[in-house]
Amino acid sequence: MTATANGVTAGALAGGASSAVRSGAAVGGAPFVQAFGRGAYAYDKAGRAYVDYLMAYGPLLFGHAHPGLVRGLDALAAGGTVFGSTTEDEERLAARIAAHLPSVERLRFVSTGTEAMMSAVRVARAFTGRSLIARFAGNYHGQFDAALEAAGASAYLGGERGRTGLPASTRADCVVARYNDLDDLDVRLGGRERELAAIAVEPVVGNMGLVLPSPGFLDGIFARARRCGALVIFDEVITWLRLGLGGAQERFGLRPDLTALGKAMGGGYPLAAFGGRADVMAALAPEGAAFTGGTFSGNPFSIALGHRTLDLIERDSQILPKLAATAERLAAGIRAIFAARGLRYAVVQLESMVDFAFRPGPPVRNADERREASAPAFAAYYHAMRARGVLLAPSPNELMFVSTEHGLPEIDKTLEAVDAAIDELQRKEIV
Repeated sequence: MTATANGVTAGALAGGASSAVRSGAAVGGAPFVQAFGRGAYAYDKAGRAYVDYLMAYGPLLFGHAHPGLVRGLDALAAGGTVFGSTTEDEERLAARIAAHLPSVERLRFVSTGTEAMMSAVRVARAFTGRSLIARFAGNYHGQFDAALEAAGASAYLGGERGRTGLPASTRADCVVARYNDLDDLDVRLGGRERELAAIAVEPVVGNMGLVLPSPGFLDGIFARARRCGALVIFDEVITWLRLGLGGAQERFGLRPDLTALGKAMGGGYPLAAFGGRADVMAALAPEGAAFTGGTFSGNPFSIALGHRTLDLIERDSQILPKLAATAERLAAGIRAIFAARGLRYAVVQLESMVDFAFRPGPPVRNADERREASAPAFAAYYHAMRARGVLLAPSPNELMFVSTEHGLPEIDKTLEAVDAAIDELQRKEIV
């Protein structure tokens, strides 16, 4: 394999990676190739350790290969890894999740966040008998057609619009508004309110950087949905467990009609779910006419890891507060470095998620503002940090995810790297 000028690796693997962002095209240079992971560290094939803030883009709440998650996997697999039948453990995990999320009266397991959101959208359309979905620019809901227009994260849709693979009919069944802007939502929906099946939203956005909802924004979404008989879908693929057992919906005191879950819930294994009101979920076959299903959905191996993940959190009430404190230390350190160097970059931190953009001023509120950040500055920063043994996501839209395995030594090393990297960028007049 050889690296091309834009960082894409030539070879049998299309684009050099199984997900576009991993190619490193947004930052250039050779993509990071990981050999293994342990705790808070990613290792390359030469055995060099990097403090890892990808954490697989969020799932690794407990770091790489946590003993509580990887012990006895041979014995677990020996009982069978996929059945094609429902298991008692599957039913028990559904009940455990529902106990923490009162809005989820019924749920169904899938393997990925994409499947969870795709299924939730289908159920919303089946329940309401309507087709229009409202979304927000910079909110990434997975890689299905209805979710990709103006999506965040690594959803590259550059080049010729007609060659993205998204049919015009799909775009016609979606409206995409500006996040944190109810007036823009009203304009986009103008005259089509009675076509609206659902408004889908990341209650806290983790895919155009870390963007928090402005006061009244989420309440306004619910008010508009209720007025026209539409549903509200919360995409908590990132936020559930990262924001605690009650997720963003508990934090903001809201009860969505449908919720998508994923990432951290599987402890690093492919496990996701969607669920919501019992009457809405009754639109699914065999009760209703809407179909969802999958060979690996609810497989016993991933379900067992879902139980282990909840076990770790439920047994130690301090585990998430300690994790948040670590992230706060990281964010405070980065703020201090920026202040000392006269840089007006806002550092945003919520629980175990940390982010900043190379954009002077207050925190970003929407995708338009995120696009104001300097892409060249981020690319230079990414490589400067990687050279100093800190691995970030190779995209300016992603976050720094902290795990329980990040301790004071890792945070201190990271802050030293940030200071040195920013010094390098300032000397080169990049920032």
